[in-house]
Amino acid sequence: MRIDVKQITDGEESICIRYKERSPVIDRILGILNSEENRIWGKSDDGSVGIGLSEILYLESVDDRVFVYTPDKVVRIDGTLNSFMTETADETFFRCSKSIVINVNRVRLLKSLSSNRIDATMDGGEHIIISRRYASGFRRFLKGDR
Repeated sequence: MRIDVKQITDGEESICIRYKERSPVIDRILGILNSEENRIWGKSDDGSVGIGLSEILYLESVDDRVFVYTPDKVVRIDGTLNSFMTETADETFFRCSKSIVINVNRVRLLKSLSSNRIDATMDGGEHIIISRRYASGFRRFLKGDR
């Protein structure tokens, strides 16, 4: 894919997208351009689906695939949890185990567990365990030491 970027000094800004066939990459670009809220694009049984970052409860990596969980759907996205964290650079997401990233704004209840772990109950009622490896970082995160 060739990308042409040109700075103008006056006149109206515009973006032109030319494609042979619509693809997930094109859908993702259109989603970014058409929405005010940051969105990610994934695949479900219904085809390509755009999900606002604020809708996400958590992301989980299973068998080298990343799934996004919202209150009403599960969508598979391309990439890894690390690439999601890097690309979104949204400080409301926290890596709480090797295979899970949570949206801290969607946590309803926190409970301390034995072995320095934390049980996070999400808005949808799911229980996510923050492993002891990540628990101290999560406590610092909550205090604002990011």
